[in-house]
Formats: sequence, C-alpha cells, structure tokens
Amino acid sequence: MGFGDLKTPAGLKVLNDFLTDKSYIEGYVPSQADVAVFDALSGAPPADLCHALRWYNHIKSYHKEKGSLPGVKKPLGQYGPAGVQDTTKAAPAAADEDDDDIDLFGSDEEEDEETIRIKEERLATYNAKKSKKPALIAKSSILLDVKPWDDETDMAKLEECVRTIQLDGLVWGQSKLLPVGYGIKKLQIACVVEDDKVGTDQLEELITAFEDFVQSMDVAAFNKI
Repeated sequence: MGFGDLKTPAGLKVLNDFLTDKSYIEGYVPSQADVAVFDALSGAPPADLCHALRWYNHIKSYHKEKGSLPGVKKPLGQYGPAGVQDTTKAAPAAADEDDDDIDLFGSDEEEDEETIRIKEERLATYNAKKSKKPALIAKSSILLDVKPWDDETDMAKLEECVRTIQLDGLVWGQSKLLPVGYGIKKLQIACVVEDDKVGTDQLEELITAFEDFVQSMDVAAFNKI
C-alpha cells in the first residue's frame, strides 16, 4: 500500500484518484491517517487535482485539533491503494530545536497509549450519545451563486470541482449557468444541508479554495425545510 512519492506530481495523482469516492484516508471522520498523509505533502495539490485539493483544504482546517483526532498515526506505507508502494522521502532532520515549529499542524508531544485510549473512549461515548438524539433533523435548502474570474473559465470544470466537496449532511442538487454580463456566466447550484453539520461559511471556504476557477460565492436563497 502507499501513494508512491507524495512530493511528486505522480504521487499526488495517485492520492487524487484514491480520494475520488472518499472524504478521508480512512473511515468517515478526520483521523490520524489524514494527519499522516497531510504531513507528507509539500503543500497544496494543484487545482486540476480537485479531489486531493478538496481533501487538503478540509484537513488543513483541523490544524488546531491535530492531537485530538482519533486513531494512531501509522507509516505512510499502510495507507492508500493496494499495489502501490510508498516512496515518499522523509523530511530532513531539524538543524536545531527552533525548526520543530515548521510542522504545518504545529508540534505536539507524542502521546502515550493510555492517553490515546482515553481519547478514543471519550470519542466513542460522544458518538454513542449523538446517535441517540431524536430522529428529527433540521435541514435547509440553499441556492448558491458561484462566480468565475472571466469568460474563459472552464465552467464544466468549475462545477466538477464544486461537486467533489463531500461532507456528511450535504447533498448537491440541480445546477444551471446564468449570464452575468460581458459573456461571463455564473454557476447556480442547489444543495440540501443538515444544519448541525454544514454551514454556508464552511461551503464558501471550501468552494473558494478552488481559486483557479472561482472568484466568489454568494448565497442566492436559503430556506428551512
């Protein structure tokens, strides 16, 4: 297992293909598996690798919660598609103690097994309580206007990037292109969200992260269901 060399375009392509139908490296919530792969990257994937870029931006938003994410970080060779070997080179050793702060997430001391066990038990208890909540779920129907930079923007690719955003509690609906002026068209796309899980600020952050295609995002309509 592995992604090849994640510091090369070929390795990033393997990661992008792996995330085509996945929100996370393992399971259905952010975990130490995502942290391990994130830490191995040199930076954000290019815009044409929209699945990898969507995942990168999402995991980056958890940088202050690195130590509290569930699971135990494993070697890169234990993640990714079968039949691909990990060849990612480890980052050079720090020259002095000050260099320890370079980690994109920030440095945390290693946790012992007892601390990890306690955190996982608390997470399991939280999830159990959450699952016992009443079945009634508050939802909203949202209509978004996504504007490109100019009339040369590939609107089909822009929509493809938007639809790669996969979140628990988010369902994309129909879309259409509407003229703005001077030959420019905007993407108007509908979605249904669970209010407790997905917000418009979160959607705006993820959509505008595709900065090669998206100039801005506005909420055209918002209705409770």
